[in-house]
Amino acid sequence: MYNKNFSNVEVVWKPSGNYGEEMKEFKKKIEDKYNVTLKDYWDLHKWSVENLPEFWAEFWHTCKVIHSKPFDKVIDLSIPMEDSPPWFEGARLNFAENLLRFRDDHIALISTGEESGVTRTTYAEMYEEATLYAAALRKFGLKKGDIAACYMSNRKEAVFSMLGVTSIGAIFTGALPQLGAQAVINRFRLVKPRILFTMDRYQHNKEEIEMLSKLVRISEEMSCLEKIVIVPSKEESKLKDISRIKNSCFLEEFLESGKEVDDSVEPITFEQVPFSHPVFINYTSGTTGLPKALINNGGLVLTIARDMCLYGKEDRNRVLLSISPVGWVSWNMIASLHFLGYTIVLFEGYPYFLTPTSLWDMIEELKITNLMLTPSILDDLEKKGYLPTKKHSLDSLQTIASGGSVVRPQNFDFVYNKIKKDVVFAAVYACTELMGAAMGYDYSLPIYKAEIATPSLGVAIECVNEKGQPVVGEPGKLVLAKPLPSLAMGLWGDDDGTVFKKSYFSEFPGKFSIGDSAIINPVTKGYIVCGRSDATLKQRGCRFGSSEIYDVVDKFSEVLDSICVSQYSTNLVERAVLFLKMKEGYSFSKELENRIREVIGKELTPRHIPEVILEVADIPYNINGKKVEIIVKKIINNMPYNPESVMNEECLKIFQNMSELQGFVE
Repeated sequence: MYNKNFSNVEVVWKPSGNYGEEMKEFKKKIEDKYNVTLKDYWDLHKWSVENLPEFWAEFWHTCKVIHSKPFDKVIDLSIPMEDSPPWFEGARLNFAENLLRFRDDHIALISTGEESGVTRTTYAEMYEEATLYAAALRKFGLKKGDIAACYMSNRKEAVFSMLGVTSIGAIFTGALPQLGAQAVINRFRLVKPRILFTMDRYQHNKEEIEMLSKLVRISEEMSCLEKIVIVPSKEESKLKDISRIKNSCFLEEFLESGKEVDDSVEPITFEQVPFSHPVFINYTSGTTGLPKALINNGGLVLTIARDMCLYGKEDRNRVLLSISPVGWVSWNMIASLHFLGYTIVLFEGYPYFLTPTSLWDMIEELKITNLMLTPSILDDLEKKGYLPTKKHSLDSLQTIASGGSVVRPQNFDFVYNKIKKDVVFAAVYACTELMGAAMGYDYSLPIYKAEIATPSLGVAIECVNEKGQPVVGEPGKLVLAKPLPSLAMGLWGDDDGTVFKKSYFSEFPGKFSIGDSAIINPVTKGYIVCGRSDATLKQRGCRFGSSEIYDVVDKFSEVLDSICVSQYSTNLVERAVLFLKMKEGYSFSKELENRIREVIGKELTPRHIPEVILEVADIPYNINGKKVEIIVKKIINNMPYNPESVMNEECLKIFQNMSELQGFVE
């Protein structure tokens, strides 16, 4: 599944001109202050992980983090990582205040979408909106430590509500708008939010997504929701009947409630909290059960400054395209770029295939400098022939990053041969638990085809074998060997940390298991990510747990049991395969298959729909009564496996050499 000729890797981009100057300046600063000699980025990275307190202290000061009280200690490394040692002890600050540090006429947000024009919001206007939202939230009674939720398409109101919530010291969480009511309830039940920001409808990939009927059920089953605030997608939406949605009102009414008698608004007050105070709650994919609620602090402001390879420097000419609604960790990351003063383009919907040139037209019109394209989007653009034309200069476009699933050699070829020859195209690796990139690129380093160029500064990431020993040049599991300011602090409701420790530290004690397999190239030092090492699926760039599929399939009376796993092509493209065991008296049919696909798409998202659905006679279980997804995954990917834990071992033969699974090439 991987090329062992590590020295024969093509360089697709080399630094030139002023590329890498920021790294050199930061490196010189470290050399002078700490009396060390650092030859290049690799020496700087080594220093950063061997001197974590000093490195992150320098980054704090370089980034000019706004605070009311300085820190006394960066971190106590004698505290085990599984006990979530606090960062920047003694400091008092506010996440929203740092995102609202700029209050000028520079453009903060450009809002557009499949069925809307272009509107612009300045940093000054965003500050005013955050003030209005915060005032209404305080009048509602939201307090420090309370939880507010968002279930909305990619709109500016989601950003404003997050700023208002976090200014109070409350916690912001969200669920993807494509999710069905039950999937949303499964998530929000874990944290019991007091208020929900949502909307009536939106359009995604030319499809109408209706929200109100889902909100009726959510309001009925979640008594914790004291207020549901609905953003009208259009002016006429305000005429819709929302009386069946308990405790609901439209946004305008809610914001008016925050005003004083004379129509004035109280100035925003930024509640000062410790650095480790929860800011966001995001959700795991639910591999071994329902999704878990991960708690993240405000460390994202530091990692996002580092991840953009500017070492805390401002470059307010950057314009980034975002299609991520709240519910993807990428939304949290992109929304936090206001800390650096960037312009964010919020696209409501799916811009890539509206017309053959819709994406390239938007880049030209809005002068987008940074683009994030998943491998699946790149594949579809190539297959459809949706390419820039001669009229598209794409002069503004500087960087294209790709991640979310394995970035393959042909993705590099497509970008450089069909999109833009002089762009920086880089594979990156981030995850919800780290709330930022673990691996990416640096403008001072070359980029090699199909490799992630480097681990991020301050990230002690390793590839380890089954004994937990670091390995190079062979597949291993990715682990974090040292703490990170943005690393999840724990799981909501897991007060003693038992579930958190079992989930992330039980396999390799003292190290945080990220969950993917990778290979370190001993020649280039780059990383080749191979895919998930557990039962999480990542299809079409969408990461999800098999349990979410089971929650839907279990509702079909014809189906007795099921198991859903990933299969990889020779080019490491991942697809979901769903196996069904039918109840006695029922038979598998194309009609049933189509109904299952339809309901999965409706209850979850279209990207959750398994590419292959097949019938099997039995489903394997282990001695603890759990489905052995990992073994089935290994069988259909022609990998060695140990069947000794399987109670009904005979059924494993069913999955071997299934003709329907042969010849998966993409």
